[in-house]
Amino acid sequence: MNVFVEVAERGSLTAAAEALEMSRAMVTRYLAEVERWLGARLLHRTTRRISLTGPGEAALLRFRQMLAIGDELHAELATDNPEPHGLIRVTASVSFGQLHLAAAVAEFVKRHPLTRVELLLVDRVVNLVEERVDIAVRISRAIDPSLIARHLGPCRSVLCAAPSYVAERGAPGTADALAAHNCLTHHYVGKSVWHLQRDGRQIAVAVGGNISANEASLLLEAVRAGAGIAMLPMYQIAPLLRSGELVAVLPDYTVETLGLHAVYASRRQLPTIMRSFLDFLVERFSSPQFLALL
Repeated sequence: MNVFVEVAERGSLTAAAEALEMSRAMVTRYLAEVERWLGARLLHRTTRRISLTGPGEAALLRFRQMLAIGDELHAELATDNPEPHGLIRVTASVSFGQLHLAAAVAEFVKRHPLTRVELLLVDRVVNLVEERVDIAVRISRAIDPSLIARHLGPCRSVLCAAPSYVAERGAPGTADALAAHNCLTHHYVGKSVWHLQRDGRQIAVAVGGNISANEASLLLEAVRAGAGIAMLPMYQIAPLLRSGELVAVLPDYTVETLGLHAVYASRRQLPTIMRSFLDFLVERFSSPQFLALL
């Protein structure tokens, strides 16, 4: 069942084999066994792609449920072992994952050598259930009410540009003046409107420019190259502001503060490793040492 789910989710026998650390031939053998057991063809296989048949879609839904039950039972029977152990899958944005989460994960597995963490860094909202992700580290103003979230801390952003851009185009003096500037935007956060505050007043500013990206690190490189003004998180650009490589734009205005959250699907029978990792994230990202970096 696990092999079939991996193949269905990854769309590739080779990718599933790598994830499961087994040979492609063994994956093919397991697929044949599960199809023989169910008496139905579960996958359409061509040289280019793999897709689910009707019975395959039904089997995928049930197999996910059965594997989840197995995981819960394993966690329940293992509660007498206080040491975190096993595997968890964690997702985060590319920029936050590279800059901060990777080091945090390295510290966690060092503390708990019986644990393993699989990281999925993507700049999209991952469906935790469908993609079998245990914990998502998300930056958002609101969390899906069907999910459970632990608040880790604030995520502040700032409008910034390279000194070369300011020297060439000047710095805007008011929020409305942004309309005359090249504003580089993120696909998912403030693509056409930036929410600012000044003197307790909320201001929504329409923005636009000739570069938009789905990942904050790409925008940062464009800003460093002098392409325009961008709204970027302090966890990413604080060192560049301190060094003078970037400068704050409209410093009298503040950008809406978002929340940094650890999100998971259910409180039921949390394995020891998940409870420990959640507590570790709170400890790490709510600490004065981390907040001082921002």
